Amino acid sequence: MPFSVVSPEVSSLKLLSREQAILEFNRRVLAQAQREDVPLLERLRYICIVSSNLDEFFEVRFADVLEAARTRGTGIGPDDIAQATQLAQALVEDQYRIFNDELAPALQQAGIFILNHADRNDAQREWVARFFRRQVQPLLVPIGLDPSHPFPQVANKSLNFIVRLGGKDAFGRDNDIAIVRIPRVLPRVIRMPAELSGGQQAFVLLSSVIRAHLDELFPGRDIVAFSQFRLTRDSDIEVDEDDVTDLRQALRTKMSTRQFGRAVRLEVVRSCPADLSDFLLEQFDVDPQALFKVHGPVNLVRLTQLIDQVDADALRFPAYMPGWPEGLPETGLFDRVRQGDCLLHHPFESFEAVVQFLREAVHDPDVLAIKQTIYRTGSESVLMDLLLEAVRRGKEVLAVVELKARFDEEANINWAERLEALGAQVVYGIVGLKTHAKMMLITRREGTRLRRYAHLSTGNYNPRTARLYTDVGYLTADPELTADIDGVFQQLSSLTQLKAPRQLLLAPFNLQTHMLRLTERVAQAAREGAMARIVIKVNSLTDEVLVRALIAAGQAGANIDLIVRGACILPPGLPGLTDHIRVRSVVGRLLEHPRIFYFCWGPGEHDEQLYLSSADWMNRNMTRRIEAAWPVRDPALRQRVIDEALVPYLHDARDAWVQQPDGRYERVPPLGHSAQQALMARHGARD
Repeated sequence: MPFSVVSPEVSSLKLLSREQAILEFNRRVLAQAQREDVPLLERLRYICIVSSNLDEFFEVRFADVLEAARTRGTGIGPDDIAQATQLAQALVEDQYRIFNDELAPALQQAGIFILNHADRNDAQREWVARFFRRQVQPLLVPIGLDPSHPFPQVANKSLNFIVRLGGKDAFGRDNDIAIVRIPRVLPRVIRMPAELSGGQQAFVLLSSVIRAHLDELFPGRDIVAFSQFRLTRDSDIEVDEDDVTDLRQALRTKMSTRQFGRAVRLEVVRSCPADLSDFLLEQFDVDPQALFKVHGPVNLVRLTQLIDQVDADALRFPAYMPGWPEGLPETGLFDRVRQGDCLLHHPFESFEAVVQFLREAVHDPDVLAIKQTIYRTGSESVLMDLLLEAVRRGKEVLAVVELKARFDEEANINWAERLEALGAQVVYGIVGLKTHAKMMLITRREGTRLRRYAHLSTGNYNPRTARLYTDVGYLTADPELTADIDGVFQQLSSLTQLKAPRQLLLAPFNLQTHMLRLTERVAQAAREGAMARIVIKVNSLTDEVLVRALIAAGQAGANIDLIVRGACILPPGLPGLTDHIRVRSVVGRLLEHPRIFYFCWGPGEHDEQLYLSSADWMNRNMTRRIEAAWPVRDPALRQRVIDEALVPYLHDARDAWVQQPDGRYERVPPLGHSAQQALMARHGARD
């Protein structure tokens, strides 16, 4: 079906800023820290999550914006940088206000204290002094700056102090600036002994410990002024893949310098004197607008250490034990999958079923080969251990390892080397494309024939994050679909042209174009007065081509709902343009992660299609990654996806936000059910 021409009105419509959309998502996360129905320590965790997300925003996205602003023709200029910085500044202001004015007092009411030097009694100060002298001071090396002591290297996101000193140094000179780098091996949150806490739980921050004893690092000098500071650097690893012969070694080399990329943000405490912050800005060549003066510790991410140390289960989310997947036996999975496809809804249903699927393959003498993509598995992984065991048992193992999975490069390289050392075939995907598809293919001898079994997923093969991220997995022995998957593995390993898949959609080849065809099919149905419905659930919606196609379909009269957890650049609710399009975001206990694409152009069973996918609707996913999408053809399974992963979220009245035309979000009045809580209640393990 030909694509309809997007009208000039749609083509010229100004879309929302991606940077604003990312920061708006973090504002929704921050709002979780203010919810009284969220346990107190979990509210603090949301504060930490926002800090971590902002770190990545500056390390990656903001760094890219700065680079684009230096390049002519990108359409990005100083105003875009200023707007993003102002939005981030406002978000950080609110974050520290919530921490200081709401969470810190609430923690104290719960008997949990973070004691500053002024709050500590004599006995506590004495204990802190001993801790400093025994555990901290031996690891600190203050650097007094002069021509023979240049400004030290400052690693990305490390904690440091800048100190202005009075008096003269040991050699009678007037050099007055010193830098103290704080080693990462030191804990950032220290719990005080119970006998000093008066029956409460008392903690001190490492920065407070050092601040109270700075003078001991500079005997004979006066401390005139000081401040904590923290630098955020561009941390994206760029390798010219056309110009390297060993990608793995090239990445190892690049990783050694990641900590010292271009500086993009400087954080200091609010009391930092202007002359010290100006000195740091000049030293790191950071624009003054990227200076963040914060009202508290410069790295709130580290407060996760406090959350982990507090003894108060009542202040955390109740433990959740997922049930075993619906209709799936705990053993003999090949027999069950041979009878028909199976759906796995994580973490409501246990990810252990995926582990068991691979475990049975490893221990089954009739299984001859296992192929798997590896994107984010973690540094410790039972799945990777099983792949190693499969190699030891003589099975053919092909691992497609994505070395450029951001911030997981080292773990993936280590797994690749361990697999290769045992004799597995390891490849690294396609030059210039990240392999983001999540696929496992098992070939088994059954009598005189070979049968393929597969697992596909919207999320990673990571048992730890599978407890925190919502995703949909799929087990199948469908001959067409498994043949398509085998073809993808063949292409990734041999680089040969892929035979046209029967069921699988693959980026960068036909995924985007097929989504456009289906969108146009729905638009045409709307023009003809037929049923016309689109529901898309993704993490991000920033692909301009797809966004404008959705707007055109909505303008034709299609009824469109977009469930977008994070960034969305489509402005809904514009009269005559997007008034048939609604955008909502669900931010709850679990991180929403599945990608689901539903299209309906009539009332019949064959007038709808639903795809599950590893791909967000972002340009990078459609054009610069290996991504997979597969149809759910079984009507019962398709309806289950609709009933569990779409409808509850469209009607969530506890964790949902509705996007406004200007990109802001308004929270749905929390008067009803939470989709996540309902699914946990439905699928949780029974005693």
